[in-house]
Amino acid sequence: MDMDLLIAPIIIFMIVVAPIWLILHYRSKRQVSQGLTEEEFTQLNELISKADKMAQRIETLEAILDSEAPQWRHRDERI
Repeated sequence: MDMDLLIAPIIIFMIVVAPIWLILHYRSKRQVSQGLTEEEFTQLNELISKADKMAQRIETLEAILDSEAPQWRHRDERI
């Protein structure tokens, strides 16, 4: 009697849930292995460009501070 109660949910799981689960799992694995989409690649390149510009700005600001306030790097240590 107890075995009959378990067989029905197991059969339903195997017929309905398991195939959908497997299909979605392998579809997501395939998408991950395909790499970046064109839009994601474009966004990544834009972010790289912005990061490079920020790095240049930081270098410029540090150069200005070095010339105008040579001790600015050591201020945090004195506080």
